[in-house]
Amino acid sequence: MTPPAVQRRFFSMQFTSTARGARLARQATVRHLGQWEFSPASEVSCTVALVVAELAANAVRHGRVPGRNFLLSVTYETGARRIRVEVSDACPELPPVGPFTPADDEESGRGLVLVGALAARWGAAPRTPLGKTVWAECLAEPTDAE
Repeated sequence: MTPPAVQRRFFSMQFTSTARGARLARQATVRHLGQWEFSPASEVSCTVALVVAELAANAVRHGRVPGRNFLLSVTYETGARRIRVEVSDACPELPPVGPFTPADDEESGRGLVLVGALAARWGAAPRTPLGKTVWAECLAEPTDAE
């Protein structure tokens, strides 16, 4: 039996480096996942939306450069059953990739811990000509209900 062919579905969009831009990035992702046959209430859609929300919020909070937007790219590889989320911003400082646990009394710093728990894998890389890209890959196992 031959494995199913890998089909790639992709969307990419720039958003303003604001809380509104981060919210719109999450909403656009859920809309595209719906077009890719993942209902908004599905586990895959909810997981990917949360990953997008965290990475976009980090781009706004930690990667914002005045006058620059952030770029969201989402790729769904059907044969690999994986959704890759990439958020690029203009700040070159890479996030800590190793194990990190914020103190109990800290009000922030849990976003990447959450991404690490939800994604199959994640990382960050410098972006040419400037900035960085933080990425995460989520498993995408459609069910009959989706």
